Amino acid sequence: MTTRVLTGITTTGTPHLGNYAGALRPAIRASTQPGADAFFFLADYHALIKCDDPARVARSRLEIAATWLAAGLDPEKVTFYRQSDIPETTELTWLLTCVTPKGLMNRAHAYKASVDQNNAKGVEPDDGVTMGLFSYPVLMAADILLFNAHKVPVGRDQVQHLEMARDIAQRFNHLYQGDFFVLPEVQIEEDVATLPGLDGRKMSKSYNNTIPLFEGGAKALRAAVSRIVTDSRQPGEPKDAEDSHLFTIYRAFATPAQATALREQLQAGMAWGDAKNALYELLEGIVAPMRDRYDALMANPDQIEDILQAGARKAREHARPLMARLRDAVGLSRLGAAPVSAAESKKPSAKGARFVSFREQDGSFRFRLLAADGDELLVSKPFVDPKAAGTVIKQFPEGEVVLADSGDVTLEGAVVAQACAGVDEVRIRLALASLAG
Repeated sequence: MTTRVLTGITTTGTPHLGNYAGALRPAIRASTQPGADAFFFLADYHALIKCDDPARVARSRLEIAATWLAAGLDPEKVTFYRQSDIPETTELTWLLTCVTPKGLMNRAHAYKASVDQNNAKGVEPDDGVTMGLFSYPVLMAADILLFNAHKVPVGRDQVQHLEMARDIAQRFNHLYQGDFFVLPEVQIEEDVATLPGLDGRKMSKSYNNTIPLFEGGAKALRAAVSRIVTDSRQPGEPKDAEDSHLFTIYRAFATPAQATALREQLQAGMAWGDAKNALYELLEGIVAPMRDRYDALMANPDQIEDILQAGARKAREHARPLMARLRDAVGLSRLGAAPVSAAESKKPSAKGARFVSFREQDGSFRFRLLAADGDELLVSKPFVDPKAAGTVIKQFPEGEVVLADSGDVTLEGAVVAQACAGVDEVRIRLALASLAG
């Protein structure tokens, strides 16, 4: 069975060694697995949300495309394209925007974080918040749903956006009575390497502790490795490899035999300078061939452009038929097509009120109650495990439910949820009655 996997890369920076170990390498390996139909795209529309420097965005698009290709991504075996070359993406974004509740966007982590920061500063809650930032999850949903991806590998900080994409897809399918969208599954990358940086914290440009991948060549790589912070133990003193972020980086790229050998050498008193040289030699042996390919690609941007344009053509072959169906569904078909009256388009609802479960960024579980028309009625409190949430869901239809003036929803005397803005107790009870019936 073929599984479509989709990965997006925001074009706002230059990839470093941590990006390679944590994202590029595992994604490229996954794309070669039997049954994988892999889509990789440069998320340059997303970049505009975070960066207003056009030169930086343009440079990053080139560098990231060259990096993926140099690292081994095969455009003949995957669909590799640039988001801005797919006009269907923005068209679908608008269709999805028109069915997405504002309340759903209000709960997006990035938006809430901006509001919290503004409140802490004592300024207007929405100060500096653009519609790009606010509706970012809808664009991400369009990226995923346009190609009906089955799985989307993400870090835990992106889980909420995947859950939102599922909610939006369910709502569209329900409103327009069709199975237009596959509900994408979150694929959390638990086993990929998270490299420590020069100071031991997670390798990140925001900490200024990165090791360059290709930028600056071998000289820059050696200089970065030499700045890795180590403890004060002198040559000849035993060193604890497991407590050393230098060894953690080494192990992420070494064979088991190489890692064992370096661990034993450190325990025997190997000097930190010698250990850094061993790390450099290991990394340079892996990176140098890729760097040569990267430099050749960077010197020939037309070659990269041709690859991306070919990928865009492949991607649009998938996108166009779906968009044609969606236009028909919402009433935007060509005028020569047979008109569909409002009465004919309102088919009997295949779904009534329903509960939808989801997982938060912090790992807790919640559920929502949706009305038959897809409107959101309430959101539960967080639960530590899905079974606890499921137990409450089962109790709801027959239990004693009370809606307080504060919006708290009480079930059998315990507050278990919060009603959405503008939703009254009657509407919640009618939805629950339909479930009980």
